[in-house]
Amino acid sequence: MKYISYPFFYLLALCSLLSACHVGKRYVAPDYHLPDQYRMDAEYKDSVGTLAYVNWREFFRDSSLINLIDAGLANNYDMRSALLTIQIANRQLSQAKAGFFPEVEARLAGVNQQWRSSEFYSSPASKIYDGKEANKDLFRYQSQYYTDINVSWEIDIWGKISSQKEQSLATFLASSEARNAIQTRLIANIAKGYFNLLKLDAQIEVAKRNVQLNDSTLNMIKLQFDAGEITSLAMQQTESQRLIAASLVPQLEQQIQIQENALLELTGRMPANIKRGKRLSNLINESKISPGSPLSLIRNRPDVRESEFKLIAANAQMNNREALRYPSLTLGGAFGVNAMMPENWFNIPGALLGSALGNLTMPIFKNRKLKTAYEVAKLEREKAEIALQQTVLRSVNEVSNSFTSLAKQKEQLVLAEARVANAHLAVKNAILLFKSGFATYLEVITAQSNALTSEMNLVSIKQAQLESFVELYRSLGGGWSVTR
Repeated sequence: MKYISYPFFYLLALCSLLSACHVGKRYVAPDYHLPDQYRMDAEYKDSVGTLAYVNWREFFRDSSLINLIDAGLANNYDMRSALLTIQIANRQLSQAKAGFFPEVEARLAGVNQQWRSSEFYSSPASKIYDGKEANKDLFRYQSQYYTDINVSWEIDIWGKISSQKEQSLATFLASSEARNAIQTRLIANIAKGYFNLLKLDAQIEVAKRNVQLNDSTLNMIKLQFDAGEITSLAMQQTESQRLIAASLVPQLEQQIQIQENALLELTGRMPANIKRGKRLSNLINESKISPGSPLSLIRNRPDVRESEFKLIAANAQMNNREALRYPSLTLGGAFGVNAMMPENWFNIPGALLGSALGNLTMPIFKNRKLKTAYEVAKLEREKAEIALQQTVLRSVNEVSNSFTSLAKQKEQLVLAEARVANAHLAVKNAILLFKSGFATYLEVITAQSNALTSEMNLVSIKQAQLESFVELYRSLGGGWSVTR
């Protein structure tokens, strides 16, 4: 017995010695070559903190918008699918953690009967026939009745199992960050859709007001036509200008319904009317606007973090593929009962069975499969690092572009407001001069057309500025956490 057990203890000692070995490369974060600050207008450079850490409930000030976002986070199909993806990754992580434990299998009842014929090289088992003469054709050669417990345990010598666990953990964390990225995009898309809806509401008010103004002008032109002071051409051109403004109303009503349906689709609901809150002003807490640093962007933006976890998973996958090319050590054993005759199945101690084994196996020639798998995993890791660098570059550019848009849209807004004020004054003066005979009807309808265009443009700039605030919030990684 001692002679048999010594090699097994030698194997255990070898196992403990080799378990300290680990192949592959530890993950090290790449150098992102980040600038010290974003490219932005001077007015934002002295800001402190970062917008990304502002709760989205504090960032938006419209209760109707907040209700829409709440509904979207609860019912959006992409969000629900992302949560299931996280659960799948969590199950896979639990499976990877269990890889460090042995496998135990119980065979509750097993029967093995083998028959041979006279041309077989051996004879029937004597205990089965108990001295009786066996058939020459299809005699029972072997009979087994067994119940046992089998144990198999692979020792993680080269870090293969730990690499699998690291890969599963990184995949789980990447799925969580993917869900956060979906949430930031969802919040931004709902906010942009809602702001577009408010813009359309404001534009349809402008169009209807302009139609009323054109009706008043047309009545004035009719009076002068009846008095013989102008020709029918003036009435026709004035009516044409009125029809242009009137045709905008059904177009905008169409866009409003389509935008409402699109917003409700994001919230997982069927088409219906959407309750509005405030107008296109004071919808965002602009006092919270501050850029932070590009380094804080790397730490907070979900898609960057997702890309990094994918790189960590690819690095672990590469290490796992490399470990598969090295020897593997498996310990095992069995304990139970085994008898040739069914009546002796549980005859203890006569039917007792016990075994212990240890296998140290080394792949030698696998048709280059293991080497190819390792080389492919190494290239996949390089691709994951390129994807991470690309995501970081895109993120920094998006933040810089958002700051540029905000700065330039402020200038456009000042000019657009001045243009609207000037257009309204021009309409007022044109009507007064026309009534006094110092202006033609063409000057009146031209002034009204310019006023319509200017007001429409002003509303669009206000909406674009709100979208830029939202895009800045999203690009900085804001909106994925309710509490900070």
